[in-house]
Amino acid sequence: MPRPDHHNEIELNMLQSGSVTYLLGGSKVKVDAGHLSAFWAAIPHQIIDYSNGTEYFVATIPLSWFIQCELPERLTIPLMRGEIVSEATADRSAFDLSMFEQWQQDLEEGGNGARDIVMLEMEARLRRLAVGLPPPSDAKHRSSRLSLQAGGLNRVEQMACIVAQRYTEQLSVSEISKEVGLHPNYAMNLFKKAFGTTLIDYLTHHRVSHAQRLLATTDEKIVEIAFSSGFNSVSRFNEAFRRACGCTPREYRAEHEFSETDRDRD
Repeated sequence: MPRPDHHNEIELNMLQSGSVTYLLGGSKVKVDAGHLSAFWAAIPHQIIDYSNGTEYFVATIPLSWFIQCELPERLTIPLMRGEIVSEATADRSAFDLSMFEQWQQDLEEGGNGARDIVMLEMEARLRRLAVGLPPPSDAKHRSSRLSLQAGGLNRVEQMACIVAQRYTEQLSVSEISKEVGLHPNYAMNLFKKAFGTTLIDYLTHHRVSHAQRLLATTDEKIVEIAFSSGFNSVSRFNEAFRRACGCTPREYRAEHEFSETDRDRD
């Protein structure tokens, strides 16, 4: 991929052979054959390396459908925070490959409710994936799983979309809540219940991830990266970056900057 891509869907990858390395936000993640993997594709992502002979299936799921399924938090929270979630072992690889082949065939042929069948089977597979994941670190602070009515659910989705699409702008909680027709306090509470993190932290996470990618893949000055990532001052950028990454932007670049060979391969 010559440049990062992003689209507001959950993306599933299933490699038949080889491996793929993504730059997702600011982190490099390797996906190996036989392990079902999922990530939220609204986070800028880019394939930066792959092994010879790599073949894989890709399926995309609308974010609205994904949220409405009310899947376990141990799956939804890491995805919404920009992480790749993968099956721990390759024990189900033969099953998963056969399912992807079946889904492709069903969707190509169409008819007889094929799409509904595929979506139901995808939901079941995601639930099975969630079973093997650890609970979110802050789960003990929340008493129960989220249950939202359709109206509130739509607004949560809208807020997530606004952040994903406009985080590099001078975006505020007030502006986000106004666009979805909610009071700022109610919007923040609704978002926290849905995604397990505050709207401000979620916005900051996107901005820091964007900055990480630029630090690793470009020679832009750090001050330029700060402003192009959506921060309104260098001091706030440095503070948020250190809090999220445990190091300064300069230290991060020194550790993660690609070599010229890496860039030529991209």
